[in-house]
Parts: sequence; structure tokens; C-alpha cells
Amino acid sequence: MINQHLSYKGRTLRTRPGKLLLGPTGKRLFADYLDKEPGFVGRIDFIHTINLTGLYRVKCSAVQDYEAAETVWYPSMLTMELDSSRVTFSETKFITLDDCAVSCQTWTNKTGRPIEIALEVGAELCEAEYDAESECMIFRSPKTDHGFAVGAAVKTDLGLEANPLMLNPGESVDFVVCAAVGNLETETTADLIQKVKTYFSGDQDYIERQNREYQRFFDAIPYFDSSDPVLNKTWYYRWFILRHNLAQPDYGFLKGAVMYEGRSHKKSKAPLSSRGWGFAKLINLSTPHHIVDMRWHLNQKFVYEMIENMVNNLEENGLFCSAYVDRRLHSFANYGIWAIYQFYLVSGDQEFIRKILPRLKEVIANADRVYSRDDNLHVEVKHNRTGKEYQPSYWYFHNYPDNPKDPETYTHLKRVDRSIYHYQNVLGTARLCEAVGDPDSEQYRAKAEAIKNDVLTKMWDQETEFFYDLHHETDEKAMVKNIVGIYPHWAQITAEEHLGALEKLFDPDHFHTNSPFPSVSRECPAYRPEGGWMGRFIKGRNGCVWCGPSWPYTTGVAIDAIGLESKRYNHRYDREFAYYLREYSLQHFRDRDLNKPYLVEHYHGETGEPISDEPDYNHSFYINLIMTHAAGIDIREDGIHFDPIDIGLDYFILDQVHIQGDIYKITYKKPDCTDPKAEGLESGYNVYKNGIKLEL
Repeated sequence: MINQHLSYKGRTLRTRPGKLLLGPTGKRLFADYLDKEPGFVGRIDFIHTINLTGLYRVKCSAVQDYEAAETVWYPSMLTMELDSSRVTFSETKFITLDDCAVSCQTWTNKTGRPIEIALEVGAELCEAEYDAESECMIFRSPKTDHGFAVGAAVKTDLGLEANPLMLNPGESVDFVVCAAVGNLETETTADLIQKVKTYFSGDQDYIERQNREYQRFFDAIPYFDSSDPVLNKTWYYRWFILRHNLAQPDYGFLKGAVMYEGRSHKKSKAPLSSRGWGFAKLINLSTPHHIVDMRWHLNQKFVYEMIENMVNNLEENGLFCSAYVDRRLHSFANYGIWAIYQFYLVSGDQEFIRKILPRLKEVIANADRVYSRDDNLHVEVKHNRTGKEYQPSYWYFHNYPDNPKDPETYTHLKRVDRSIYHYQNVLGTARLCEAVGDPDSEQYRAKAEAIKNDVLTKMWDQETEFFYDLHHETDEKAMVKNIVGIYPHWAQITAEEHLGALEKLFDPDHFHTNSPFPSVSRECPAYRPEGGWMGRFIKGRNGCVWCGPSWPYTTGVAIDAIGLESKRYNHRYDREFAYYLREYSLQHFRDRDLNKPYLVEHYHGETGEPISDEPDYNHSFYINLIMTHAAGIDIREDGIHFDPIDIGLDYFILDQVHIQGDIYKITYKKPDCTDPKAEGLESGYNVYKNGIKLEL
């Protein structure tokens, strides 16, 4: 059970002490945070960030507040317990997959007089009324900024929706509250009433039912266990992050599964407000990361629908874009087609590729039309569109001015990251064409080679051994060592003569800090590991400024590059890969404490202090690093190869790996390993296909 692997006492937002976090999410319903009181009060969201101030609360006349209560966060539920001189109280609450907000409560009156327990339904700016016919409280919001209104039917198994309960001295009571929540554009009040009644008509061990249903996602992940508890815990936490951010709006532009970048947000917390930047939407910058990790999940339906949402949502220039249910937004630089190709290697589904291949070709052509100038490199004119806003190279040619928002001091650049993404997408298109017998593969192969040549001949500087962004008109190098300068190694287009760039990651003068990897080298005059621009917090103290803080986003890419290059050169960098993988793993836990899973967007580039506060942030990959490097699975056009990196484990087991219809199990055991968990494993590295050991 996932709850046996992850739990966290008193899990709250770092920047809003006392605001509780909730693990389970529905297809559409989720909580940004919950106040510390019985019920669902705080900031409740539906499909996107909408800031409902609550659905319902339970009030007790004998309790002033719940500050002394103890809470424990689990992936599938949140528990709260209070034992005072007046009452003993316990609550387990959760959101079900089909968008029911459920609270299971137990009360004991320890006073010498009756106490009142009452249900209150409502939220600021919303309406609620009792419907005698259905015996439900009916909740309605106004239309949100996204064009839909939220409705709910709220019911208890004790009749609290009609009348409060008087609990006599010494008496105890158990009851359950359920709010069945829906989209009033696609569901009626009658539908929601039926949904809440159906909930109560099912298995009445409500907590066990929730845990069982929530566990289904995790029953379909590969099994991994090793001698390193850090890797084991991070493995399960990363799968939780994927489940936590998996949504199914089934409305407007978003049909079927979509993976969000996060649930917490930087938006206003004002009631029913959607102002500001939020992560609960399709963001084409992060979707490729999700695909690369989710391709290993046994239920590939999720990935098919994630891909369909990406390829069916194009912005005005015909590029993959971000989207809400009611509107499409701009496009970010991304490696979406390369990620689709990586999924194809696992699924082997040629029919699906044939269906979407025409759209992928369109995206390649449109990307060249929008971003190419006089060569095969891509120009970025808006620094935030690569997802790495305020990287210092944009201001290199004006000596890093105090005011980066002055357009006169800002230079458009041929970017390393955007050009490498395009190379990957073109190469991915070529390989997908080859897989389905499309003759266009040759032209895409040639195009990829042309991009590669321009990156290697124009962006590489032999004297300083690094890849640089270029002035968009003159091709002069912006001599800033951004973290994206190692992307050519990730794309595997480099030669041994270029390894000096990768090795900057290991150099304390550049990227080897106590919180690897900072977003720009320590040598850069604009280097500010705490964030901000040249000492000014132009986006607030938690804002994204890529001039020194460390992002899991690029840390994952850099570690992948180290692993790939290590295997290209006779495992030259295995030790470095192992070190940085473990550091990356520990970054997933507040204070490096394995009892506190809490991954956020970015960190102080020297100390590792969390700068932002978006818990369970989902804009990086991790699972794929374990699968392809620690376990050594390498799927190519000519078949499956196995080449693990030695990360210092005494043993590991990876089982239930489904690749193109076959099931693989991979084990490793040091000859002198005496760990009882490794008992029964064969010594050395072994691969089993459908239960039969392979000769390697």
C-alpha cells in the first residue's frame, strides 16, 4: 500500500503555516489547502484553480479551535485527532476519484452537559439550501472565470444536513459527510444527488474503500526495491506526484487524462478568483517529462490521452500549447515529439503513431516557420517561453543591467535549449516515420543532422569548452554558462572533444554546489543563487529567476545527460551519476528528512533551501532515471539492450516492467550481500523476460 511508504505528520504549506495539504485528488476536484478544522474548508479547486473557500464544515459547541489537534498526511487521506478535557475527536477525510469530498468523524462528549454538533454547508459568494425531497444540502457557485459553475449535493449518514445533533455526556457518535461535486455545465443537480446517494449505498467501510480504490494506480506501477532507502522512498513519492497531478476534466479543450504541473499555485487566494499563474492546467513545457515517466505505468491509457490532449491543442501558430478547458494559451519550447517517440518504444503501437504522425509533421514545419531565421537554430524572443525566464544570456550584450525589464537592454537569442528540443523532435519524427514505413523519414533525418551541425559548429566554444546561446543576428556567443549548455550531451550529439562542457557540472567553479545544479555557472556576474535579479527580487522572493537557483527540471536533465555520456564512454562518469542521483533524490524531502516528502519548483543554488512553495511539483522526471540507468533498460530501434550504471547498491529488484507485450524482471545482488531482503536473488545482474532468464 502506498500509505505504508509515505506519510507526514503535520504536513502544511511552508509559506502558510497551519494550512493543511491533502494527498488524494479526484478527476476534477482537489484542494490547494485545508484549514485545520473538521470538514472541507480552505481553498478548494475544481478542474482549475477557482478558490472555493469551502464545501462544508462541522461545528462543535464544545471546541473553540483545533490548533492542538494532531494531523497526519497520507497519499490517500488526511487524519486529524484531538483529545481535550471536553471532547475526543477523530477525522479521516479524502477526495474520491469521482469527485466526492468525504469526512469520516468520531466524537465523544467528555463534559457534563450536552454538546451540539452541526453541519454547515457553503462558501463565500456561493449559495446553499436544504432540499427536503432529496434530504441533501445543495451547493452552487456562480460561474467561474473558466465558464462553468460548480455544484454539490451534501449528505450525511446521520441526518445532520437537516438538524444538528445533541450529544449527551459520555456519549459517542460516528458519522460520515459526503459532498458529491460536479460541473453544472455538464451535470444536473439531480445527477449530483444521485451520486451522493450512490456513494452511501456502496461499501460502508468508507476509509478502506477509499484506500483500496486509491491503491489501484499504484498496483499498476513497476515494483522497485533496493538497498538504499533514499531511492526507495523517492520512487514511491514520484509515483505519488504523478497520481496527485493526474486529472480528467472531460470538458472543453481537455478531454480524457491530462497531467498537471502542480496543484498548489501562485494565484490569488481571493474567493472565486483565478488571477495569477497556476499550474493546474495543460502545460506543454512539462507534459514531455510526464510522458517519459508515465510510459512505465502499466495503464497506458493515461499516456495515450495525455498525448492526445497535447497534439489536439495547438495555438495560433500551430504549435503544442498550454490550455485551460475554455481557452488555449501560448506555446513553450518542449521536446514533446521526442517524448512520444520514447513512449512508442515501450508501447510499440504503430497504429497510434500513424494516426498522429500528420499532426507531428505539422508541428515540426510550424516550429521552423516561427523560430528559424538564417540557419537551423531556433530564436527565442520571449525569455519565459523556454520555461527559463531571466537567464542572464539575454542581457549579456548589455552587461546585465539593473533593470532587466527595459526592452532596450534585452537581446533575442538563438537558444541552446530550444534548438536541442527541436533537434530531438525532428529526430523523433524521423524514427517514428521509420517505425511505420513512412518515406519522409529520410528528410527528417537530414534535417536533424543539419540542426546538429549548426549546434556543434556555431554554439560550441573550444577555448572555454561550453555551448552558448547566440546573438540572433550576428551569431556572436553570449558567454554565459547556462545550465542548458549541457543539453547537447543530453541529446547525444557530442563527441569526446566536447566532454569539457559536461564536466563543468562537476566543477566547484561552475555547477558543483551544495545544491546541484544551479541554473547558471558560479562564474557569471549575474549569479544569484537565492533568486532575484542582481540583488532585486523583481518577481517576489519566491519568483522564478533562472540566474542561480536550482530547478529539479534541469537537474533531472543534467543527471540523464551524465548517465547517457557515462555509458557512451565505458562508464566513465558512473560515480558522478550515482552522487548526483542521490542528491537529487534527497532534494525531494524537506530538510533532507525522508519522513517529509515535499518537492517544490526551485531551490537556493548553494544551500538547498526551498525558495518556492509548490509542494508535489511535477515539472521534472525521475522514474525514467531509475529505469534506464540504475536498472539499465535501453530500448532502441534494433531491440532492447541492458546496460546498468553502478550506483553502489548492494541489491535491487525491478519487476513488472511491461515493454511491447512482454514482462521483464531485473535484479542485482552483490556477491557478498547478506541483506535478508535480497535472499533468493541470483548473484550479479540478471534479466528475466516472461519468467525466463536471458543470456546477456
